[in-house]
Amino acid sequence: MLPPRALSDEKKDAQADTRSIGDSSDDSGDDNKLLEIGYVPSFKREFSNIATISFAFSIMGLCSSVATTFNSPLLLGGPASVTWCWILGATMCFTLGASIAEIVSAFPTCGGLYTASAQLVPKRQRPIVGWVVGWLNILGQILGLSSTEFGLANMIWAAVVVGKGDDFEITAGKKVGLFVGMLIVHGILNCLATRQLARLTTGFVFVNLGATFIIIIVLLATTPRSEMHSAAYVFGTQGVVNQTGGWNDGIAFLFGLLSVQWTMTDYDATAHISEEVKRAAYAAPSAIFIAVIGTGLIGWLLNIVMVLCSGPLENLPGPSGSAFLEIMTLRMGKPGALFVWAFVCLTAFFVCQTALQAASRTVYAFSRDKGLPDKGYFGYISTWTQTPLRAIWFVTLIGILPGLLELVSDIALNAIFAMTAMALDLSYIIPIFCRRWYRNHPEVQFVPGPFYMGDGFLGWAANVNCILWTLFVCVIFALPTVLPVTAETMNYAAPITGGVILLSLVWYAIGGHRHYKGPASNRPDLVTKCAPAEDALDVPRDEEKAQVQTQVV
Repeated sequence: MLPPRALSDEKKDAQADTRSIGDSSDDSGDDNKLLEIGYVPSFKREFSNIATISFAFSIMGLCSSVATTFNSPLLLGGPASVTWCWILGATMCFTLGASIAEIVSAFPTCGGLYTASAQLVPKRQRPIVGWVVGWLNILGQILGLSSTEFGLANMIWAAVVVGKGDDFEITAGKKVGLFVGMLIVHGILNCLATRQLARLTTGFVFVNLGATFIIIIVLLATTPRSEMHSAAYVFGTQGVVNQTGGWNDGIAFLFGLLSVQWTMTDYDATAHISEEVKRAAYAAPSAIFIAVIGTGLIGWLLNIVMVLCSGPLENLPGPSGSAFLEIMTLRMGKPGALFVWAFVCLTAFFVCQTALQAASRTVYAFSRDKGLPDKGYFGYISTWTQTPLRAIWFVTLIGILPGLLELVSDIALNAIFAMTAMALDLSYIIPIFCRRWYRNHPEVQFVPGPFYMGDGFLGWAANVNCILWTLFVCVIFALPTVLPVTAETMNYAAPITGGVILLSLVWYAIGGHRHYKGPASNRPDLVTKCAPAEDALDVPRDEEKAQVQTQVV
């Protein structure tokens, strides 16, 4: 780790004024770091190391996320697409996760990469960069919540079909009804205080990993050796089965990336709870790093075993519509498959819980900075629970809207999965690019945190690789997966994502620039690098210190 750069005299004075604040607390180091960045602590730090790691694993979901998206690689590119696209995407996602972790370590705030982005560009560009990153991040997180929640609803209905038989009809209305009900349940659970959320989260990782390993072990134990597929089918050319209707084998194969990219995203969700984490500069990036490695390797093993034990490809996805569940039913029988499937659904339930928590913190931070047309209404912390209740219910209600696309078109709904990966990953690579592009600019001073890859070959290679990879997969996700292209098979991911970005830029040009000046400090005693000097509060020094101390206490 490189030594931090020397702080300016003005910044040292500001730190000296605030260092005594909160020294009586066990979390004084975290709070002082937050004050140094420019924010008064607003949350209680109740997330321990294990709870933080569990949160990071839970946001990815692993077995439930693989189950939700397993149809895409298997039915578009074939079994080999399932296995090779996963490890390829996981390796590339590892460089993105590491690049995000070092920024989160330097800026452990609930705004995540949205807040960090403004610290990594010159003053004049902070508003527009913060605006674009903020809207992309919010779009991706809300879509991620909606897609996961709808995936959970489909998983539950798939289990009903397996249990009741093929004659049971699942209508779009039933899917949407269950989706809305489950989303409201998660909204209610997120109203708990931080202490209860931390306790609830701690056990998530054990259910997640436990269910994954149980599936792997039971499938291998119940599949006769004679019925297992050959290595050529799992890894070789026999496993390349193009079912796209017109794309060449290479493009069909690459469509398998959707599963791993959708699973291994929302890396910065841990950053959005960093103001609720103890030793956040260490714990948050470490949790991201561990979760990315663990999800990538264990997920690859899970995919290999699923393909190995999958049976005839022509029988999938089966009556339930879930190839993952049909493979489990084939090998374990209905009772065994449904029993294990319940834990897979529980894992998806946990993913939705953590996704809503992270998204609400992003909305809170963006509203606090006047990035929403709400005059800061959603940037409010409840005095009862010390959590952003208004932002929680805003995300909950807005999250219902994407799910309503099921009433119009299955294809349009499927685009939500692609949009999630596109919007989130694009919001990640902007601050990563800015950190490198403006590294020598006099107005930009990146002070590394404990997790830092350095300015040598390793750091540059990880940053450049993840940027190029993200741009590449966005092109893949923008393509229609089935040819010929009609109104029914059109991929709406790119038009919708591009439309949201365009509308946000138009809004910024028309009126947003008047009230939004970029991520801004809520410390009245410090003109941070996040806000232009002319926006600083003109408050006498004694009053400034009194206000900060009152808010911290």
